[in-house]
Amino acid sequence: MTKNNSLQSWKENALKELKKQDIEAIVVETPEGINIKPLYTELDNKEIKHLGSYPGEAPYVRGPKATMYTGRPWTIRQYAGFSTASESNEFYKKNLASGQKGLSVAFDLATHRGYDSDHERVYGDVGKAGVAIDSVEDMKILFDGIPLDKMSVSMTMNGAVLPVLAGYIVAAEEQGVSLEKLSGTIQNDILKEFMVRNTYIYPPEPSMRIVSDIIHFTSKQMPKFNSISISGYHMQEAGASLVQELAFTIADGLEYIRAASKSGLLVDDFAPRLSFFFAIGMNFFMEAAKLRAARYLWSEWTKKLFNCQNPKSQMLRTHCQTSGASLQEQDPYNNIIRTTIEALAATLGGTQSLHTNSFDEAIGLPTEFSAKIARNTQLILQHECGITDTVDPLAGSYFVENMTKELIDKANALIEKIERMGGMTVAVMEGFPKSEIEISATKRQAKIDSGEQVIVGVNKFKSDQQDPIEILDIDNNAVREEQINKIIAIKKSRNPSNVKIALENLKKAAKENTGNLLDLTIIAIRARATVGEVSHALEDVYGRYGVKQDVIKNVYKNAYINKEDFNEVDEALLNFKNIAGENPKIFMAKLGQDGHDRGAKVIASAFTDIGFTVEIGTLFQTPKEAVELAIKSGVHVIGISSLAAGHKTLIPELIEELKRKHADDILVICGGVIPAQDYQFLYDAGVAAIFGPGTSIPHAASTTINKASEKLMRMHNYRNARMNN
Repeated sequence: MTKNNSLQSWKENALKELKKQDIEAIVVETPEGINIKPLYTELDNKEIKHLGSYPGEAPYVRGPKATMYTGRPWTIRQYAGFSTASESNEFYKKNLASGQKGLSVAFDLATHRGYDSDHERVYGDVGKAGVAIDSVEDMKILFDGIPLDKMSVSMTMNGAVLPVLAGYIVAAEEQGVSLEKLSGTIQNDILKEFMVRNTYIYPPEPSMRIVSDIIHFTSKQMPKFNSISISGYHMQEAGASLVQELAFTIADGLEYIRAASKSGLLVDDFAPRLSFFFAIGMNFFMEAAKLRAARYLWSEWTKKLFNCQNPKSQMLRTHCQTSGASLQEQDPYNNIIRTTIEALAATLGGTQSLHTNSFDEAIGLPTEFSAKIARNTQLILQHECGITDTVDPLAGSYFVENMTKELIDKANALIEKIERMGGMTVAVMEGFPKSEIEISATKRQAKIDSGEQVIVGVNKFKSDQQDPIEILDIDNNAVREEQINKIIAIKKSRNPSNVKIALENLKKAAKENTGNLLDLTIIAIRARATVGEVSHALEDVYGRYGVKQDVIKNVYKNAYINKEDFNEVDEALLNFKNIAGENPKIFMAKLGQDGHDRGAKVIASAFTDIGFTVEIGTLFQTPKEAVELAIKSGVHVIGISSLAAGHKTLIPELIEELKRKHADDILVICGGVIPAQDYQFLYDAGVAAIFGPGTSIPHAASTTINKASEKLMRMHNYRNARMNN
């Protein structure tokens, strides 16, 4: 029997079993626009170009090294940091003693945005979503007892990348470790910040100069250090499809090569030290295929555009992290299963290092208990299930190889579009990738809310009872007070003249486009300049960047399949309009320095489609600024999106500011990553409704409208009673 006859026979049997007219009826279309067939055979792979290559040879589909995990398994590199440097240091030492092989440092949002802990704009952010670092003295405490000549250190830092990297270098220097012995990675991926994560400080063009200077410095003086980690992770977390994550990440990498080349570096002198960082979500086979496709794309594009001579310049090496967006507040122990599936996909896809998220991160910061489970997930994969016994065990799978090709083809088309625009810097400044990702995120949320995409425990198979879990709570005020005392002490002990000269030299180099900014920052950090002082010096020259927030329209409701779910919303809208004479008006606010705006933007888009008039504030507002804009806009509701644990500080302050402005008739609602144990605190402060992760948007909308109607009626009744008296 021929292969074609065999396939026809299978179709006939499948049709009998399915009792369908057409086998194509069970084809599944993914958000990437890829049609998943119910069966793949060797016929599907006849035209695939990448088949036949071996691990360790271009285009590296099967892995960047010939032996992969059979020689050495991936590095367990858990991302962590919270509170003070001393507390994080203690946590790191415990993890290293338990089998972790590399450090990955999470910094708080004040540090990311280049503010010292004593700055008025960051009082709710200090120590909350990472470790607070104000000076090299904090860096020395962070790595105390950890030999930096032996330990690989990864630092997720982009905005304040100069003072943070300089602080690490000076801390190592004062530990007796020379530059050439330092190994690890600095993220240094600013283009991604302008698309999704938003922890930028300066505009795109001077930010690209900083990236280039860091690549230049490290390539000459830190041969074992990765000067950049080109990150798709935050794109997927913000709602990007896998094709978007692939294409935008590769396009970012190509742009960084151009920037470094323009500064006089030869591609082969620095490209081998570029690394990547991808998210791994719940589409198991496609995520494994994505890493294989990424290696192919990088190899082909670097050869095509830059004529690399060193094979390592074409070799994509990557760190991966399991998805935070896939973690759910409901039935949080299910997240252990989700993380395990994602970790397996990352390793079968050939990652070089991996972070596994803790199951409680949809609710708050990970505890020591949850962090141990996350770390042990990787240890079990390495030692108990045999996946390190052979290289690229998925190779040759009809399905996986076809998915690899599909991702390559679709990502290539998107990269080519960006190249025609003039490269990623131009695309970012025009807002193209940001808009595309927001559309993708809004469509996905509509599919989840309508039940089209099943999330176990959230929109299907819900549990009647939720087991309470321990939550790590950081005393923000205590951390901030400790950091302020350390800043005061360092300013008293240093030579102010040396600091002033170092900062003036840095500003001059920035203004005149001379020298190397990292080199000059190291001198300033040695003199005990703070992170905030270095950032402010450059801000004087470059300015602090900000963008107007746009709202995606006519996407959410169009993508929502169960239109009857909006009946309750429509009734609530009609009732509100009868009372107020207009549609409800909401102001969407992001308070503090948290730039993760996926939730706020999706809500803004969906509420617009539903019938709200939506105003969306700029990022990084203080409570006072948000209140002023809300009053000026004449809104009925303020909606606050909180993801960085600052809710207990910032939201009560906003409510107090409303009272001071005699505007407490405005309803306040909030949502995001807020532990259930904090709900009563927020209700007592005056919050009208809290919508945690997994809340259906139509439900949130109708609840918000009804509560706004109730508040309006109370206000009307109160005024009428006063007039009658």
